[in-house]
Amino acid sequence: MKNAFYFLLTVFSLILLTSCDVETKSARALAKRIVGEKSACIRFETLKGEPKDVYELETVRNHVVIRGNNANSMAMGLNRYLQEYCLTQVSWYDFNPVELPETLPVVPEKIRVESLLPYRFFLNYCTYGYTLPFWRWEQWERFIDWMALNGVNMPLATTGQEAVWQRVWRRFGMTDEQIRSYFTGPAHLPWHQMNNIDGWQGPLPQEWIDAHAGLQKKIVARERELGMHPVLPGFSGHIPGELAQSLGTELRIFKTSWCGFDEEYNCTLLNPMDPHFAEIQKAFIEEQTAMYGSDHIYSVDAFNELDLPASDAATMATISKGIYESLEKADPEAKWLQMGWMFLSSIWTPETIDAYLSAVPKGRLIMLDYCCDARSLWQRLNCFSGQDYIWCYLGNFGGATAIEGNIHTNSENLDDVFANGGPSFKGIGSTLEGLGVNEPLYEHVMSRAWDTGMSVDEYVDNIADRHLGRVDENCRSFWHYMDEHVRHQHEFVDHASVFTARPGFGFETGWRNSDARGHGYDPQELEKAEEILNSVQGESNALAFDRTNVRRQVLDNMAGPAIGRFEDAYRKSDREGMIEARDNFLSLMDSLTVVLRSRPEFSMDRWVGDARSWGVTEEQKDYYETNARTLITVWGSNLLDYAARDFDGLVEDYYKPRWQMFFDEMIDACDEGREPEDLDDRYRDHEWSYAGLRR
Repeated sequence: MKNAFYFLLTVFSLILLTSCDVETKSARALAKRIVGEKSACIRFETLKGEPKDVYELETVRNHVVIRGNNANSMAMGLNRYLQEYCLTQVSWYDFNPVELPETLPVVPEKIRVESLLPYRFFLNYCTYGYTLPFWRWEQWERFIDWMALNGVNMPLATTGQEAVWQRVWRRFGMTDEQIRSYFTGPAHLPWHQMNNIDGWQGPLPQEWIDAHAGLQKKIVARERELGMHPVLPGFSGHIPGELAQSLGTELRIFKTSWCGFDEEYNCTLLNPMDPHFAEIQKAFIEEQTAMYGSDHIYSVDAFNELDLPASDAATMATISKGIYESLEKADPEAKWLQMGWMFLSSIWTPETIDAYLSAVPKGRLIMLDYCCDARSLWQRLNCFSGQDYIWCYLGNFGGATAIEGNIHTNSENLDDVFANGGPSFKGIGSTLEGLGVNEPLYEHVMSRAWDTGMSVDEYVDNIADRHLGRVDENCRSFWHYMDEHVRHQHEFVDHASVFTARPGFGFETGWRNSDARGHGYDPQELEKAEEILNSVQGESNALAFDRTNVRRQVLDNMAGPAIGRFEDAYRKSDREGMIEARDNFLSLMDSLTVVLRSRPEFSMDRWVGDARSWGVTEEQKDYYETNARTLITVWGSNLLDYAARDFDGLVEDYYKPRWQMFFDEMIDACDEGREPEDLDDRYRDHEWSYAGLRR
């Protein structure tokens, strides 16, 4: 009996030790990827029995010791050490180096930090279109590391779901040709996944489907190694239009329309009350779990930017109840995660929303308060009727490259939800549509999920310190000046440069250019900030980006007054004034191109090269390139220029020729005494547009 007892004790100890080793092994591997050989001076230890996520930092016998209750907490501790003591910045882009001091600094006294919230969410379906669609594993590896370093433990993971659906639809009698034609092109897949469009720039190549299934396996494996719980998709009702024919039966369906796309691209949704709904849900969860495993959190969004099949509360409650029950039958541990974005639409009444939310058992639905920087919902919706929710900062639409967002405003909004958000406030997240150029804002938002004791001003100081690599009062002054005078929170769509606008006067047809001359701040304030930045002595990769980014924005801000001078001259029939203003405007675009070429963050060649890298044949490479170009130019239907951004190739080869065309037409119309021609159709013409060009 004694021998058996000691044997069991030994086995238990080995299991516990192995579990600890898994956590510390993952943390050590992360440190090795980030700091290289210097990771030998960092030791990781597991904290046991902690009720919350927690990390500790201290120096013990010439080693930096980082403790945490899991690998994710250890990663957060590592990032705190790198930022606050090494004064270095780890970028979410793999091409940006991690610049370290020669000797790793000591931690003067022990630090212990606990998490304030269990959920730390990151990503948006749209990010998989506007930034991530063509990324390889090397880019994903750094990005996953960045998420871990910033404490993310609930990343949205939608890569590779087409391979799962292919298996599912085969089960239901559909051919591979039908299935691949149902999918969109790669960069547009997020909107297929959100039930918005089918078939646009399809069929999706089989090689893409297979390769991204392999990529997703790597992504979710690494995320789990680092203590994350990937949020995988569930079935939301979106089916191929030919499914009823394949099944040989009638289905309870309704058709959707979105953003003016032609009927052939509209989606078909299956009513959750149809008996096939639960059957498809079960098949999908089974196939997905077999391929990618499961953390039992499923993203299901049935009505994103869509009309509702019914307007009464009872019917919508029945629908949400049916969706949840289908998940529960497929996975008894399932939690349903859903965007709150749809509730911003006026078609949802408070009564309908409450009924929809209340039909799901408490604790089984997690709502994303999707765009709290513009219009939070938790106050209006009684804290989502008691369902768990995550406060989210969006901050970027379409991968735009404008300087946006205010750290102090975000902090004040978070203070409010911490104080008044109630017991169902369970997390902080970021739902950015594209990575853009405002990385520090997202790092700050995610840091607020931890009880660091750092004030907002101290955090801004640290941004400056780690961007330069040392403490410098001028650099700190620049960051504070930007947050006080320049960084502005725009409602819903951030402003974009007039250079990227569809040419015209007033820009009423642009997605984010209608107030492009009014940035929310005085452009002269940005020029003052640039003067402060230029006074900073020293060099670093992050500082070089800051200088490029500010100069780019200064040039962008000059576009509004320049086109204003052209318009004034046109109204006065002042031909010489028109030509002078035109030349000034186009010269500014040339100057902007030179600035953009200095940084890979603004490279069109990188965007196109990533897309072409997935092709095996020239035909495939051209297909991926066309799809990549389409998204950020004509997009599709009435979404022209939604993804406008400052990329070097776009400015010189797409935006500048459009403006040249506009200027020529306006000058000719003035000379001939006629009304100018409407050029809008020509801007959409694929034969002319950047989507149809080849390098």
